[in-house]
Amino acid sequence: MKAVGVVVEYNPFHNGHLYHLESAKEVSGADIVIAAMSGNFLQRGEPALVSKWARTKMALLNGVDIVFELPYKFSTQKAEAFASGAVSILDAAGCSFLCFGSESGEAPAFGKTVQFLEKEKAAYDLLIKNYINTGVSYPKAASLALLGLNPPPDIISLSEPNNILGYHYVKSIVEQNSAMKPLTVRRKNANYHDEDFSSATIASATSLRKALFSNGGDGGTAAIEQYMPIPSVKVLNEYIEDFGKLHQWETYWQLLKYRLLQSTLDELRSVYEAEEGLENRLIEAAFKSENFQEFMERVKTKRYTWTRIQRLCTHILVNAKKTEMSSGIQRAGYLRLLGMTTRGREYLNKRKGTFPLPIVSKLSSFSESEIGLDIRASAAYSLGLPGSKGQTLLKMEYSQPPILIEKRMER
Repeated sequence: MKAVGVVVEYNPFHNGHLYHLESAKEVSGADIVIAAMSGNFLQRGEPALVSKWARTKMALLNGVDIVFELPYKFSTQKAEAFASGAVSILDAAGCSFLCFGSESGEAPAFGKTVQFLEKEKAAYDLLIKNYINTGVSYPKAASLALLGLNPPPDIISLSEPNNILGYHYVKSIVEQNSAMKPLTVRRKNANYHDEDFSSATIASATSLRKALFSNGGDGGTAAIEQYMPIPSVKVLNEYIEDFGKLHQWETYWQLLKYRLLQSTLDELRSVYEAEEGLENRLIEAAFKSENFQEFMERVKTKRYTWTRIQRLCTHILVNAKKTEMSSGIQRAGYLRLLGMTTRGREYLNKRKGTFPLPIVSKLSSFSESEIGLDIRASAAYSLGLPGSKGQTLLKMEYSQPPILIEKRMER
């Protein structure tokens, strides 16, 4: 059985994701799809709308066969570390292909870009440093640096978010000497950061979240149902019914404010990505702000992007230390199995004993020290729900077995 790997967040799973999945199967000819999916906190430094268990169910009902969790130490990182962790998981899972969405849509161009920048590494790094010194963010500096090298016409632009991730996926495949073949599917209709609907059937996850929270995040999915497969709509509504609300940063504002105002400067400096005195800026803004939006507007600068600040806030909330986030950053040390279909279970059984990493299906059977960050992240995430709701979600981290889907519902 051949497998194609995908790296996903599904926040939430929408028609664009369905198109990507179906295209991945088509271009790869693979028998099954394996997803490396972010846990409860995501790459842009924000809590997922619904828990990793609910998003696993969305994935399995819509065409994914196996879901492994992308550990916190990778899922909340900049593109390079995010991609490195995801590639290590999909490679260890035995994937023959990695298929990602991109603005480019041409897989060979990513390989040529990796080769070009490796050849020009010294000049590229120097240009990035020079641009950062002018006050721009790292992603902007990297994009400008590439242009400054007068690249050939057959490489990709690094000014687009999915192209950036795709570049790092291919770079990680090369660096890890993986046999996976990279494939890409061009993004359709909606751009990654679009905040408004521009198509009758395809919308960005950003615009869907904006529509969901326009009524507080607890009013159901009526405004976005045309942009999502039926199973996704069903899972979202079930989550709202079971837990009373969806997750967003405002839910965690008082917890974050408490952490900021009760921690010493030395304690904050030990948190991952707390650099260049940024902790002082956060404390000052926390004193003056009544909500998370106001806080972020006070902290954000040209150099420190919204995403960069959100990631630091996530690490403060979880108390993720520099020492533990930097340890073993290149590759994952385990495969946390969140769910599978019957076909996915067949694949796992056939390859049993051949995986180079341990498969974790129960926390009790694995060293907590190795997976401790994921446990703490889930504990912090559960605090976004009131009383017994949060307690239920917290218990799931220990008691929830991998989800098994034996029959998919109509999409």
